[in-house]
Amino acid sequence: MAHGDKYKADGKPIEGRKTFLRLMSYLACDKKLLSVIGFLIILSVVSGLLGSYMIRPIINDYIIPGDYTGLVKVLVLLGAIYLVGVAATYVQYRLLNKIGQRTVTRMRTDLFRKMERLPLKYFDTHQHGDLMSRYTNDIDQVSNALTDSLSDMLSSALMLVGIFCLMIYISPILTLATLITVPLMFLSAKGIVSRSRKYFKAQQDVLGETNGYAEEMISGQKVIKVFGHEKKVEADFDELNQSLRDKSQKAQFYSGMMMPLMQNLNTLNYVIITIIGALLAIFRGFDVGGLAAFLQYSRQFGRPINELASLYNSIQAAIAGAERIFQIIDEEPELQDEVAALALTDVKGDVKMTDVYFGYKPEKLILKGVSFHAKPGVKIALVGETGAGKTTILNMLPRFFDIKSGEITIDGYPIQKIKRESLRKSMAIVLQDTHLFTGTVCENIRFGRLDATDEEVVQAAKLTAAHSFIKRLPQGYNTLLENDGANLSQGQRQLLNIARAAVADPPILLLDEATSNIDTRSELLIQKGLDQLMEGRTSLIIAHRLSTVRNVDRILVLDHGQIIERGSHQELIAQKGKYYSLYQEQFDEFS
Repeated sequence: MAHGDKYKADGKPIEGRKTFLRLMSYLACDKKLLSVIGFLIILSVVSGLLGSYMIRPIINDYIIPGDYTGLVKVLVLLGAIYLVGVAATYVQYRLLNKIGQRTVTRMRTDLFRKMERLPLKYFDTHQHGDLMSRYTNDIDQVSNALTDSLSDMLSSALMLVGIFCLMIYISPILTLATLITVPLMFLSAKGIVSRSRKYFKAQQDVLGETNGYAEEMISGQKVIKVFGHEKKVEADFDELNQSLRDKSQKAQFYSGMMMPLMQNLNTLNYVIITIIGALLAIFRGFDVGGLAAFLQYSRQFGRPINELASLYNSIQAAIAGAERIFQIIDEEPELQDEVAALALTDVKGDVKMTDVYFGYKPEKLILKGVSFHAKPGVKIALVGETGAGKTTILNMLPRFFDIKSGEITIDGYPIQKIKRESLRKSMAIVLQDTHLFTGTVCENIRFGRLDATDEEVVQAAKLTAAHSFIKRLPQGYNTLLENDGANLSQGQRQLLNIARAAVADPPILLLDEATSNIDTRSELLIQKGLDQLMEGRTSLIIAHRLSTVRNVDRILVLDHGQIIERGSHQELIAQKGKYYSLYQEQFDEFS
């Protein structure tokens, strides 16, 4: 949906009211505590209203008659009333903070769980920095609103209703005079709201884009510096930053008008009431205590409206943030397993593709009628130029993406009829791009199989030639890795990834350029380990260096999404086709 499509002609987000109600449904999980908070808010409001009303009898019954003994007693009572209000407010905020944090925790949990269930294509098409912005900035906006703004808004609304009722009780005439400026207040507020709401949503969107761009540039600093694009990157960031400033400025400008406008209207209202009240006291015998109490309420009458106006910023930012959070929560997850989907047991590793067609975009096919059969324990290499479809084939097997047509089977079962968790546990994949998690070396290897023992972790490391360099680390297997293993070389990081696959001990191995980031010496060591690892396992191998796949059982040569040649190394060399050309090019390149 385009950015502008999310707004009606009056500038209000289409989902604004729905988002607010949905946000309230998260709060509703703590109904008992909310009931207690509601009671405390009422107690606090009643204490404030009663305290202000006490001005009337204090002046009329004690100050004017000169009953100072009674005055002391009533002042003690007034202090007790205010003390109850203060205590109720304190407990109310403590409980609301507790509920607010519980609610935000639930939202953050729902958001993270949904992230884990989204298909890979979602992460390929969304900036990671923007996704992180929803975890941080947007969640913070919601948290601030839930812990502060909502309680104040409810208190202000109840206070407004209570003050209005007591004003009518004291003097209907003065109440009518008070209402002169009220329509002006609400019309002004409505006008400001309609203009500023869309800017708060736009502000959050641009903030996410800016965070996403910054995250990309931080991770790509080496490339930026190599090509000398610092000024270009700075200019692009300045453009985003300027857009963020413009959106924020407009949002704050319109919402910032609310408070001074309300205060001025409230002052005008106070002056009108003072003049009319004085005339009533002189000519109609209106009691002085009643006038003093009414003036107090008149001043307080504007305060809840002012508070509601000042809370507007926080509420609008929270709704905008919540809407961005719910956008992810409402995204379509990976297709659910079929009801009758089966769990694989005793997997032998028989992999078969039959006439498979697939494209990341419907209008552009990447795989065109791909068919092959890998019997259990067979090693098959996929070779071809960049973009031929080799990695795409590997992505199809664990159902990172679903095929458009054709069939893929594991041990004779179509993969669509196998539970995803079971399907993926039957495979281990080593990608060209390495990724290590924050934690120890041992924990990173064990990520392949969480119940692996320390001995099994060490054995996997030895098998993949990682043990020797791990032992040279400061704390060996307990060395802490941070920032995607920045304290290791690229080759060492890849060795840990391969060890992770080894400890998983799967019947099917998928190796996507597994040795591409490893130096020649390490490659010779690891190739022996990989040969041992692949022994007895069905293995699909993508390798740029054709010398590493000479000993596989079969080689499939891909070109523009189709298998154009298949056979052993010797057979394909003898054919003098595409594979022969690729092999000769590499031989000439390295000779």
